Amino acid sequence: MTGAPALRKESWLVRARPSRVEAGVVLLITIVLVWMGLGGTRAGGLVAPLLGGATGEGQEVGFGLHLATGILLGGAIWANLILLRLVPFKAQIVIVWVELVLLFALFITSFDRNLGIWFAPTRDGGTNLSFMITTGAVTTLYVSLISIVIASAIALAAALGKLSKSGPAYALATFYISFFRGTPLLLQVYLIYLGLPQLGPQFAMSAVPSGVIALSLCYGAYLAEIFRAGIVGVAHGQHDAAKALGFTERQTFRLIIFPQAMRLIVPPTGNQFIAMLKDSSLVSVMGVWELTRTAQIIGRRDFTVFEMLIAAALIYWAMSICFELIQSRLEKHYGKGHVR
Repeated sequence: MTGAPALRKESWLVRARPSRVEAGVVLLITIVLVWMGLGGTRAGGLVAPLLGGATGEGQEVGFGLHLATGILLGGAIWANLILLRLVPFKAQIVIVWVELVLLFALFITSFDRNLGIWFAPTRDGGTNLSFMITTGAVTTLYVSLISIVIASAIALAAALGKLSKSGPAYALATFYISFFRGTPLLLQVYLIYLGLPQLGPQFAMSAVPSGVIALSLCYGAYLAEIFRAGIVGVAHGQHDAAKALGFTERQTFRLIIFPQAMRLIVPPTGNQFIAMLKDSSLVSVMGVWELTRTAQIIGRRDFTVFEMLIAAALIYWAMSICFELIQSRLEKHYGKGHVR
């Protein structure tokens, strides 16, 4: 009984002891921090009073302050690693996320910009930020959601065409995939919005439908290869088992092959959708008030373009996090059988 506390203390010390690799990495980081000469930064300003000096305009920063700042920052990183090692896995995730968000907030505030302009009132009684969300973000969302649905349908057809034994179907699928993966999205937007009307007025479309078609065709080409790889990734024995049970080819694909392929399709498709969410900003060249264009217009009006673009970046990030959570749920749903 008397030895139990000692064992627990030893276990705590063992867990807190850094490995040689960690010590080497921290030492290397410290050397890089000293080499960067951070004595004249905000971090150096916090360290200077401890050394009896000061930093600021007109103050000369010596190597001693650079050295002390680098060593203290390196020590803080090392202490953080020790702390993380002593807490559970989920707590480690929370701590690291909080630290990185705080570092990002410090980075944003270091620009010395008036971020209060985000909450400046508008004529309709809201704020610049709320207008960006209700106008720009909503447009970005519905353009992206409609596009990913259409792109998925196109991708499935193209993937089946590429797996088909029909020459015309294979040729059409490979030509489509090659062209739309091999040309820039911006060029495709111009070809659809400005090129199609050259064939006749009946082919002219407004900006939003043109943007949806361009995004759908472009991302459908990328998704086609993802769908094809997912379908091919299902074990061939599943086909044989379905045939033995009397399933038709359509039933086999719809009830057995495709549901299993979804486990392989969902993760890269989620990544493509998040990329599409940001690439939807290209439809702004046609005058669509999506998120990026809305931020630019408000910024030009108030001479705060940079501040508004930072707000747009944060909104994009928030939307991406939401869809990452949805993607995670879908992955768990379609991966249940594989886990079991």
